[in-house]
Amino acid sequence: MKHTITLHGALREADPSGVIELDAPAACTVAELRDALIAHVREHALPVSEGVIQRSAFATADAIMHDHQRIPDDGELAILPPVSGG
Repeated sequence: MKHTITLHGALREADPSGVIELDAPAACTVAELRDALIAHVREHALPVSEGVIQRSAFATADAIMHDHQRIPDDGELAILPPVSGG
């Protein structure tokens, strides 16, 4: 199944369109999709730190997702990198 991940913040550098589509099982967890995204970044030598992906949150339009949760049926998520400010 194709999963659509909308990129935000520094992660937008991974793709100028602001979106990455990944193939992963329909019933995969957030942790499994995170691993698939890291593999995609490695495979395509994208300018994104794997550490940033590890520390980023995945979210639906309604909620922040946890690693153990299953991806929604529509396969659409956003990835939100950590932020800092002062």
